[in-house]
Amino acid sequence: MPSSTPTGNLIHEMGVVETTQSDNILRWDGEELYVEQDIYHNGQLVHRKYKRRVTRNVAQALATLLHQH
Repeated sequence: MPSSTPTGNLIHEMGVVETTQSDNILRWDGEELYVEQDIYHNGQLVHRKYKRRVTRNVAQALATLLHQH
């Protein structure tokens, strides 16, 4: 189920409120672990299926879980 940032993040330099929507599915392209997100500025779609890399801490936690089984 898609999730979104309820209020978004104000980007002062651009004068926009940025919000995102994601299906929260982890993907691996052979080099990076990422989730796809749609990026909106003031409610207008500006980037579809943007690859946002998963943080190192999340990747390490997932690796630990995978190695336990």
